[in-house]
Amino acid sequence: MTRSNDITSLVPFTPAAMFDVWKVGVMAFELWTTSLSTIAMRNSLWYTQVPTSPKMMKENQRMVSEKLDASMEVANVMNKTMLNMFSGQYSPWWVTSRRAMTPLHRRTTANTRRLSR
Repeated sequence: MTRSNDITSLVPFTPAAMFDVWKVGVMAFELWTTSLSTIAMRNSLWYTQVPTSPKMMKENQRMVSEKLDASMEVANVMNKTMLNMFSGQYSPWWVTSRRAMTPLHRRTTANTRRLSR
């Protein structure tokens, strides 16, 4: 593989690929902000509720199970990507990044909406 092939695989040159890179950036920013707001809302919930109350126990169980589920989904996406690479099917980093962030993004935005009520 020549040096120019290495560069073309890292940098998108088509408008559609550049738009995909932009969407990855927006998704990463949204994931960051919703994660911070979810952490802040859960902390305020922990400070205002009794730790052994049924509501808090349910919220803590839900938080842990959602993190485990999201981690399994991300691992599944990464395993599919690796298997596709081994079989010769190439997927650019902006596609893989978006697929890997989607489960986390979906859950953090849903948690922020739910906790803000």
